[in-house]
Amino acid sequence: MVWGMPAQNPHSASRSELASLGSLAVPIILTNLTMFSMATVDTLMVGNSSKEELAAMGLAAVWIQGTILFASGILFGMDPIVSQAHGAGDQQRIRKILGQGLVMGTLLCPLLMLAWGHTERFLLLTGQQPELAKQGGLYANWQLLSAPGVLAFAAIRQWLQGQRILRPVLVHAIWTNGVNVLLNWLLIYGHWGMPAMGLKGAAIATTVARTAMGAAVIWHLLRNYRETVPRLGLSPDAWNPKAQRHLLGIGFPIACQVTLEVAAFGLSTLMAGRIGTIPTSAHLVVMNLASITFMVPLGIGLAASTRIGNLIGEGRARAARHSARYTFGLSTAVGCLAGLLFLFGRHWLPTLYTTTDDVDVRTMAAAILPIAGAFQVFDCVQVVGSGVLRGAGKTRPAAVFNLFGYWLIALPVSWYLTFRMDWGLPGIWWGLALGLAVVAAALLVYWKRLDIEHIHRV
Repeated sequence: MVWGMPAQNPHSASRSELASLGSLAVPIILTNLTMFSMATVDTLMVGNSSKEELAAMGLAAVWIQGTILFASGILFGMDPIVSQAHGAGDQQRIRKILGQGLVMGTLLCPLLMLAWGHTERFLLLTGQQPELAKQGGLYANWQLLSAPGVLAFAAIRQWLQGQRILRPVLVHAIWTNGVNVLLNWLLIYGHWGMPAMGLKGAAIATTVARTAMGAAVIWHLLRNYRETVPRLGLSPDAWNPKAQRHLLGIGFPIACQVTLEVAAFGLSTLMAGRIGTIPTSAHLVVMNLASITFMVPLGIGLAASTRIGNLIGEGRARAARHSARYTFGLSTAVGCLAGLLFLFGRHWLPTLYTTTDDVDVRTMAAAILPIAGAFQVFDCVQVVGSGVLRGAGKTRPAAVFNLFGYWLIALPVSWYLTFRMDWGLPGIWWGLALGLAVVAAALLVYWKRLDIEHIHRV
């Protein structure tokens, strides 16, 4: 009797809940992979043009993606509001939060552009070569006009996702990715009479693709929700200071959580850089593999946020508790599968990233992949735990746990094992795995002790 209904078979209820989670998670995972592939395609195509430009792009991308994640994290504050309002059938609240989210994105836009305008300064402060920093700064400057499209897409994606409307976002992400590939081919290499612009061409292609993506989801709203969004973010409710503070109060901890995590992994790469070129290359290979597999639990976590929010909005706290249990179980299974893939594929997976001459890189990556396999289980649980709590409107605990797990445990332990105990690159990954285990355990304990039956809508 999972849902409190006398005639329901537990196995049937389990299948029903997993099917509901799957219907949410699969489109989200595909969208995440599509978005991730855009950056991967840029990297591959620029790398075939110039290794120096590839290095500059990679350095600039750390700052660009980090600031995008922070701004998008604030807009993630829409998640529990929309999902809970959808579950409660509160159409008025759903209409209001769309305008408020778009206004928040508008307010964040100049800040994001200002940050990108200082990319060269950031790279110089982190000790990068002046010429690479200059090229990286120019690469970011050529993308300034894409900021509105990025934030519009982020806000509208969260609004639609909270209502379980997933197909439009996936469709628009796929075709705009195709636009990015075509424009890269034209502008980086100079086909069809276009000038070969290299790194600048990649930045222009990205700007056009992001702008098209933002315009596409706005067009979707205007075409399909005319009664709901007649004025988008122009209504007085959208600019209400109290409502904006409320959204910021939910979203800012999410932004901090994401930034703390991304920054921690960025510092781990800098640690690897201090060991040597081969360890750095092996570290980046394993990190990229982990980033690809991370798209699956990330999608499950986002689906869990929507599902838990919907159930809480419906007043079905017990169902939300059971849904979270299935979600944690599913994420653990996914983590175990990814871990087994890394363990048994440790010798052939690195060959996808290296040439036949890079024997040392492949060997070192193969030695790290089993550790990254254990890392996968904890990573899956923590990202899903963050999603479950976000659906319940509890966004601050995950930020606190990330601060503690990554910055007070993972990074210090990684540094100690690597440089004091002379473990080399394995020391970095054991430290990260330990930090993730602490974060995952803390999220599980917090959720278990949370009095969900008395949670109020955000």
